[in-house]
Amino acid sequence: MEALLFLIATAAVVGLLIVPAVRRRRELTGSGGSPGVRAAGDPDRYGLVPPERLDVRLPGPDPELVEALEETRRTQDWQPVARLLALTGDDRELRWQRVQSLAGAAAVELARSRTTPEAPAEPAPSADRPPSLSKEQPPAPAPAPDARWLRDWRTASPRDAGCAQVYAQFLVWQALGDTGSADRRIILEEAREIAREAIRLAPADPTAYITDLFAARALGVRRPEFEERWEEVRRRAPHHMGAHLVALPYWSAKGNGSKEDAYAFAQRAAGEAPEGSLLPALPLFAVYDHLPDANMVRGLYRSAVVEQAIEGARYALHHASADHPVAPHVRHLLLCFLVRAERYAEAVEQVRAVDGYVGALPWVDGGDPVAEYTAYRALAVAGYESLGGDAAHTPPAH
Repeated sequence: MEALLFLIATAAVVGLLIVPAVRRRRELTGSGGSPGVRAAGDPDRYGLVPPERLDVRLPGPDPELVEALEETRRTQDWQPVARLLALTGDDRELRWQRVQSLAGAAAVELARSRTTPEAPAEPAPSADRPPSLSKEQPPAPAPAPDARWLRDWRTASPRDAGCAQVYAQFLVWQALGDTGSADRRIILEEAREIAREAIRLAPADPTAYITDLFAARALGVRRPEFEERWEEVRRRAPHHMGAHLVALPYWSAKGNGSKEDAYAFAQRAAGEAPEGSLLPALPLFAVYDHLPDANMVRGLYRSAVVEQAIEGARYALHHASADHPVAPHVRHLLLCFLVRAERYAEAVEQVRAVDGYVGALPWVDGGDPVAEYTAYRALAVAGYESLGGDAAHTPPAH
């Protein structure tokens, strides 16, 4: 589930008949595979985004975020992203997602800078190559981006709640990105301390509370402490979809609970959700978190539990605002389940809604999000065509 939240580090585990996605991808792109599926993989035929242009950073469009982040990365100036957060407004889901994204971008940038070899030093002049007397000296190579913008921001604005929120989440991503490090717990504890600092600076904003909850979950705190942290979040944002996505893995079988605990948590949240909330889609994430690694039972994705989760997600998307910042996450996962359930017409509707972006579950759980997504996209289109549909003129998704 971390991959869902880590846009930036932002799975299809199984194919149409629960075949591993890697094998399915080879069938689609290799010499084998049906002509219909291979043709459906041609994006130009349907006006879809070519694989090389799919954005792996985001689940859906956020041009303001992309513009600010690219300017900051290019110049290493923190002010564009600081302005972005300051102007984000009262949309708590959007603010949470942007903090996630900025922190993740900084973590990836720093990790890449540490693995990028340094440019060789300029050799000293020799008798065979005297020093140049020209005033036009070649420019020095620019240093690799290393997230110093976040350090500079923290130094220049120590009482900026937005900066503290981003820095705390950055530390969480750092710790989760290096699970074998002996410093992992120290980094997570530091993340919690800075999250609490952000809470003092902006006590009404749930963003830092969610980061503290995230770090507590990663530390594997005992249930009473986690429940206490969760109640702090609920008091401020009882129907926050992002907060529920952070909390859900704690209750799962892979965390500190069980499949039954996770399903109960998700169903309770869905049942209490107000109109327009995305929380009715939460059971779909609980189901995904407990899928078997391999299952040859064809009817798994037509079982009552899975069908109810799919319908809950469709209901949530139909009633939520079209620009809900977490809706693309739901659409990507729903697309995967619809393909596996062979509900191709509905799957193609989701393709139309999310095409262009792949920074979401299930694609980021695999090693190649673009390949995972395009394989499912091709399966959706080919399946729809086999039913007599025209994928080129499918109405947009609700």
